Amino acid sequence: MTLRGRRRIGRGLPHTRKCPSGTTWGRTTCQLAMASAPKRPKVWWEEPRAGVGPGRSLSLTTPLPPQAAAGSSARGNGAADPVSRFLAWCGRAGVQLSPKVRLSREGVVAGYGMVAAAELQPGEVLCTVPRSALLSQHTSSIQALLREGQESLQSQSGWVPLLLALLHEYTASNSHWRPYFSLWQDFRSLDHPMFWPEEERRRLLQGTGIPEAVEKDLANIHLEYSSIIMPFMKSHPNVFDPRRHTLELYKQLVAFVMAYSFQEPLEEEDEDEKGPNPPMMVPVADILNHVANHNANLEYSPQCLRMVTTQPISKGQEIFNTYGQMANWQLLHMYGFAEPYPSNTNDTADIQMVTVRTAALRRARSEAQQRLVLEQWNFLCQLEMVGEEGAFVLGWDEVLTEEELSVTLKVLCMSEEEFKEYKEQDGWEDDSEEEENLTLSNEALSRLKPPCKQLLYDSVLLTLESYRSDLKAEQDLLHNKETYEKLSQREQQALHVRYGQKRILHQLLELVH
Repeated sequence: MTLRGRRRIGRGLPHTRKCPSGTTWGRTTCQLAMASAPKRPKVWWEEPRAGVGPGRSLSLTTPLPPQAAAGSSARGNGAADPVSRFLAWCGRAGVQLSPKVRLSREGVVAGYGMVAAAELQPGEVLCTVPRSALLSQHTSSIQALLREGQESLQSQSGWVPLLLALLHEYTASNSHWRPYFSLWQDFRSLDHPMFWPEEERRRLLQGTGIPEAVEKDLANIHLEYSSIIMPFMKSHPNVFDPRRHTLELYKQLVAFVMAYSFQEPLEEEDEDEKGPNPPMMVPVADILNHVANHNANLEYSPQCLRMVTTQPISKGQEIFNTYGQMANWQLLHMYGFAEPYPSNTNDTADIQMVTVRTAALRRARSEAQQRLVLEQWNFLCQLEMVGEEGAFVLGWDEVLTEEELSVTLKVLCMSEEEFKEYKEQDGWEDDSEEEENLTLSNEALSRLKPPCKQLLYDSVLLTLESYRSDLKAEQDLLHNKETYEKLSQREQQALHVRYGQKRILHQLLELVH
């Protein structure tokens, strides 16, 4: 039989998640459809950005004055409030705001946001930020120093040069960026789970995957600071002081970059040849909050960046950017907030790949069958369909890791004879027979063969056991307004994450029951 019309199962390790900046995130799972349009980088070992919900707030102390609508600045350098200083800086830096928008604390979902002061049509420019106003490793006052030491600053995250620039600019009394940083006089408003006490993180987020991701984040932050940042600072004592540029400040700046930085996408022809562009801070654009159904997007050109409307916006309506197609666990992990059900149409739930293996082993009725399951698992590993730290990702309408899950279910449900024949073919299958089976929409899930349904059903039940509470308990909390309002901010955000994941998992139970 020739290879024509056949498919080799396996397309590279799907289970090490990569953020748009190309760095490995703390939580390993396979998430598809993340690389749309220009967006902020999801940091690093797991993911960055603090966005819209109650979890995000900017440390701005007063509403912007009316002149903010037109982008004009407060007069004089002695303006007391940070917003006036920031607006004056924007004027000097050439940042332009449309007269049809205003920045405000009122009428927005959290912290500061951008609100339409007049009706807007699709394609209108809301703000223009010249590249000279961006804060990055290439525009910092220590850019020459960073360029000179670039070889020693390479890291897993790829963020070290920007973070060093931020360490310097944030603490330098004469920094050009001081008015920008005055919006964040401290970083206490950043409430990522990495700042929660470990006990609270475990209690509220067990089963969501976030605690494990945070542990990896913190380990990587400590390693990066001790092995790269500290040696660089010690070799430049005239610029850095470890007593001032501490690990705690470094961790806060990591969260700041997670929450507010942007990353310029590569051109299509460069995606396979070049490494990802480094993250950068984009004043004004970083004030916009996020929802899945956004109405504005950031566009890039050689001279400047523009925030542009994507749909009609009524006067008084908040203007939202998008951080990408992100599940609630990603939003909370990287940005400190989650969208309430059912707002986040991009929400997902995970089934750990090893959980499916455990379910298959549990249904094996003899040692011989258990050995067969382990042999099948090892073969799936060779095909790069599964991994010890991987996860199958479930969306509301389909399985996002459809090929991986489809092949895994099929192989783990094979008899010894079927598996022997499959191995002899080395994972090659007829496209005509398998193409439809690899598409796991909700309808396709309901049509799986009974053994595959049962294995998937058992795997979902095992996954649900990893949470501290059941779906009904979460529903009771959400539906009791008085009880819900007594919850802390963190408890509310964690509840939204858990509830969305459990809804998706219970939906899957119904489909394959």
